Amino acid sequence: MLLEIERLRLSIGGTQILGDVRLGLEAGEIYGLLGPNGAGKSTTIAAALGLRRPDGGTVTVLGQTAGANEPALRRRLGVLPERNGFYDWMTAESYLAFYASLYGRSLARPQIAARLAQVGLAPRRGQSIGTFSQGMRQRLGLARALIGNPDLLILDEPTNGLDPRGRREIHDILTGLAQNGAGILLCTHLLDDVDRLCQRIGIIVDGRTVAEGPIAELIRKSGRRARFRLRLAGPRPNERPAESLVSIVARQDDWCVVDLDPAARPDTVWRELAFRGWPIAEIRRDGGGLEDLYLTLTEGSAA
Repeated sequence: MLLEIERLRLSIGGTQILGDVRLGLEAGEIYGLLGPNGAGKSTTIAAALGLRRPDGGTVTVLGQTAGANEPALRRRLGVLPERNGFYDWMTAESYLAFYASLYGRSLARPQIAARLAQVGLAPRRGQSIGTFSQGMRQRLGLARALIGNPDLLILDEPTNGLDPRGRREIHDILTGLAQNGAGILLCTHLLDDVDRLCQRIGIIVDGRTVAEGPIAELIRKSGRRARFRLRLAGPRPNERPAESLVSIVARQDDWCVVDLDPAARPDTVWRELAFRGWPIAEIRRDGGGLEDLYLTLTEGSAA
């Protein structure tokens, strides 16, 4: 595993922050780390990076104990923290060149331009970071995290401040990185990002992991299948939909209420139904799925 945490315990200033955290991240996987504010997600990340020393449990990163003072190990990591350390007087080009030097690398101007293009950032020549929007800063932070071509990426709210198109572009970048073998730990409050990107998740509440594993399996065990309301612009085809796609729960006028299999991706299901002749005019989420699972598990938390 690229990252493995078992029974992690950690206190700060005499206050226990983490009591029992566990997760395992494989190469080529995007893993969602979820939990309410104050649950311990950032502290877990700090422990994984060797910035906080655990009181108990184990944290193994790329086969080594977290905190091992190995430059070669650090070069294999890419990190995007929630609060980025930007120097507003720098340009994006000079900023990436500076961080590349910290990795012992020298990037020529065309290489830097390619890095910025990879994350969809095209600032005006000479534009300072201080003039960047939040979305532009997020893209620059991701470009910085990718400088070392890392085996393991740890990203805290990577799509924060991005518009829908920008979020989709970042999703495509992360999916491509995972397909090329990188492991990605995604810490976010955006469950739509998790639904679209992640295969497995861990949910932390009050410093303890309350659920960990494949999303489809966790939802199936909870009995909270994703439910949607579909408004149809005409009659539904007479053929029965494949049970692996949807289960029809109710019909009312132009609306059809359906449940999705936990392993199915909604956008894939809608395309298949449209191909089969379903005249879908409108789709509304009606509960269930990852959102219900998350809300149930985090109900009553301190945050």
